[in-house]
Amino acid sequence: MGAQTRRGGRRDQILEIAVRLFAERGYHGVSMDDIGSAAGVTGPALYHHFAGKESMLVAALTPVSEGLLTGARERAAAHPGDPDRALESLIDFHVEFALANPAVIALHLHELDRLPEEPRRQIRKLQRLYVEEWVIVLDAVRPELSAAEARVLAHAAFGLMNSTPFLGGEVNRARRAALLRQAALSALLRPAQAGADAQDEPAARDDSDVRHDSEGAA
Repeated sequence: MGAQTRRGGRRDQILEIAVRLFAERGYHGVSMDDIGSAAGVTGPALYHHFAGKESMLVAALTPVSEGLLTGARERAAAHPGDPDRALESLIDFHVEFALANPAVIALHLHELDRLPEEPRRQIRKLQRLYVEEWVIVLDAVRPELSAAEARVLAHAAFGLMNSTPFLGGEVNRARRAALLRQAALSALLRPAQAGADAQDEPAARDDSDVRHDSEGAA
């Protein structure tokens, strides 16, 4: 078990480095040698964990889509009969994901089409199911919307929350989370609803924390 854990840990480290390099340089701008050099791993050892760059991309993107879908279902199920709270929980969940995984989001945005057809189709299916979890909750919060309209708003909110690869560290992480959360609420709710929810957001800013915070941008 210990050896398996160590192997799994090393594989995860290599994958994390590969994801970062892909996000920084683009898929075609990174070679297996680049990844091995950054990870301190020789060629044969690297291929022991991954067959190639393509398998790394699949390993990086598929579990993320699975995890998002599972998390969304859990969040929605945790608030039966309270769609407003379920929506807030979904937003909190996605904001935390986006702040913790900007490199993975960049890969999804720019490199998904590099995948072979089957894993790409599977990821697209998982993404559609994830969107539908939001549509179900939005339908309960805003019954005046059609499913197609709710889908438009969900994608708009994802665009806001998935902006983390493009955010610098001028604003501390907690404040970034609050701003993204309120932006998503404003996109999804009626103006009066979003304004009421904004009153619950902490307005104070701790400028002592406003450093070039890199924890949410790497």
